[in-house]
Amino acid sequence: MIVVKVGGALLQEDSLDRIVADVAEYSKREKIVFVHGGGAEVTEICRKMSIEPKFIVSASGMRSRVTDWETMLAYLMTMGRLNKIIVSKLLRVNVNAVGLTGIDGALASANRKEKILVKTEEGRRMLVDGGFTGKIDRVNINLISLLISNNIMPVLAPIALSKSFEPLNIDSDAFAAKIASALGGNLMYLTNVDGLLIDGKLVKSITMAEASAILPSIGHGMMRKIQSSIEALQEGAASVRISSGLVEKPVSNAVEKGLGTLIVR
Repeated sequence: MIVVKVGGALLQEDSLDRIVADVAEYSKREKIVFVHGGGAEVTEICRKMSIEPKFIVSASGMRSRVTDWETMLAYLMTMGRLNKIIVSKLLRVNVNAVGLTGIDGALASANRKEKILVKTEEGRRMLVDGGFTGKIDRVNINLISLLISNNIMPVLAPIALSKSFEPLNIDSDAFAAKIASALGGNLMYLTNVDGLLIDGKLVKSITMAEASAILPSIGHGMMRKIQSSIEALQEGAASVRISSGLVEKPVSNAVEKGLGTLIVR
């Protein structure tokens, strides 16, 4: 089984169609769970709704969206629309797909982050309201397994259910990592770069220890993927690969030709 996470930058028509076609073909050989992002589109929709997007950087260096209730509503609307676009494209190429959020069937339950320790531009540390963000603590494996065993591909949007039954914004990389580790499957991040680049050179393979050591020195987007990769492996995922979704047959070629960066225990 493989969890394929497709970043928001790849959800444009041409890139998405290419990925969907390859996912459809590869799913004949291996079961696939499709997870998608969409943060850039959420930002665009927020601005159209006169909601100014805000971001914070945690004390550990992770960048995340400030999600108040108005932003959460925009997030729900945008992710729901992207989810159904992906499902419709999969159905068009004869893949029986079902789109879900983590709320449906309590697929992903999470603890709401009451406070987040952040670092200001001046370098000071302070606590801020966590808003409607959370960290997944349980995945409903039975629901996912039920779909997969009936040859239905789950297409998952990164929204979870809080303990008080509220929707929570979950980082899509972290969401995919939790799904992969809960299923004990392989995880593939498809992004708009070739993989982990250090000094402009692609890192073909890296251990968890090596990845942890370089975390503070890499950009926010890749930092989240590397951190989520480490957590996925620690919690039961079989393997993690970060690869480009801009190439032909991005899933098939990543597996068969060893494209991108492989993160190993």
